[in-house]
Amino acid sequence: MATSKLLSAVLPPMAAHIREVKRRLIVIAATICASFALAFAYSSHLIAWFKRPFQDDLVFYGPTEALFASVKLSFLAGIVLSLPVILYQCWKFVEPALLPREQRWAIPLFCLAAGFFALGMTFGNLVILPLVIQFFVSFGMDRTLTPQLAVETYVDFNVKFLLIFGFAFELPLVMTMACRIGAATPDMFSAFRRHAIMVALIVSAVVTPDATLFTMLLMAVPLILLYEIGIWGAYAFGRRKSAGQSNQDTQPEQELAPTPTGTAGHRLR
Repeated sequence: MATSKLLSAVLPPMAAHIREVKRRLIVIAATICASFALAFAYSSHLIAWFKRPFQDDLVFYGPTEALFASVKLSFLAGIVLSLPVILYQCWKFVEPALLPREQRWAIPLFCLAAGFFALGMTFGNLVILPLVIQFFVSFGMDRTLTPQLAVETYVDFNVKFLLIFGFAFELPLVMTMACRIGAATPDMFSAFRRHAIMVALIVSAVVTPDATLFTMLLMAVPLILLYEIGIWGAYAFGRRKSAGQSNQDTQPEQELAPTPTGTAGHRLR
């Protein structure tokens, strides 16, 4: 009897959560598909944009290679175009379970996350990729080799680099939020600086499309700089208030604001 009562109390909210997740995932998927179709119509312009660092024409060796390259590039563009809708759907899902004070922080947080991701992709496209491509093409030409780059390999190389730098630029925000919620401290990040440099070198060797020293350093140096920015952000914005201040500040809010409930869960005080 007790088990049946427990199941009857748990299953309806869980079913509501699943329906809400499904509905928002459908909206996100439809938006990505529409953005993908729009980007695919301009896939030739996207390939021409990505080809800028390489002066010669790209070639393809298989019947479907050009199509798959266009699909991959259009899918990336579709995700970037859909990013506002993706973040909005995530925000609307978690909003009912947030306290008013947390809701004020959530929107700037989502905007910062999108901004850092876009900044990382822009930095990778305008600064890093031209250096990488020019280095490898010049390296082969100095050895009397004629460069002929396949379009699918070229696009795959570019897309991996852009995604890597997009996610890497989220590091300062993650570090600041970790200190904000009390999971870490700025002094702890400072103490592990040498370990972070070693991790940056290892991660760069693993995630870069080719594990050469040049591309590894092009990835590792920005990661190290982002880690330093994260330490600064943790010192500036990540410090928590003292226990006495926190209790004084949150007590009126706890008395006035009801406990939030919604599709993202039920908050317990």
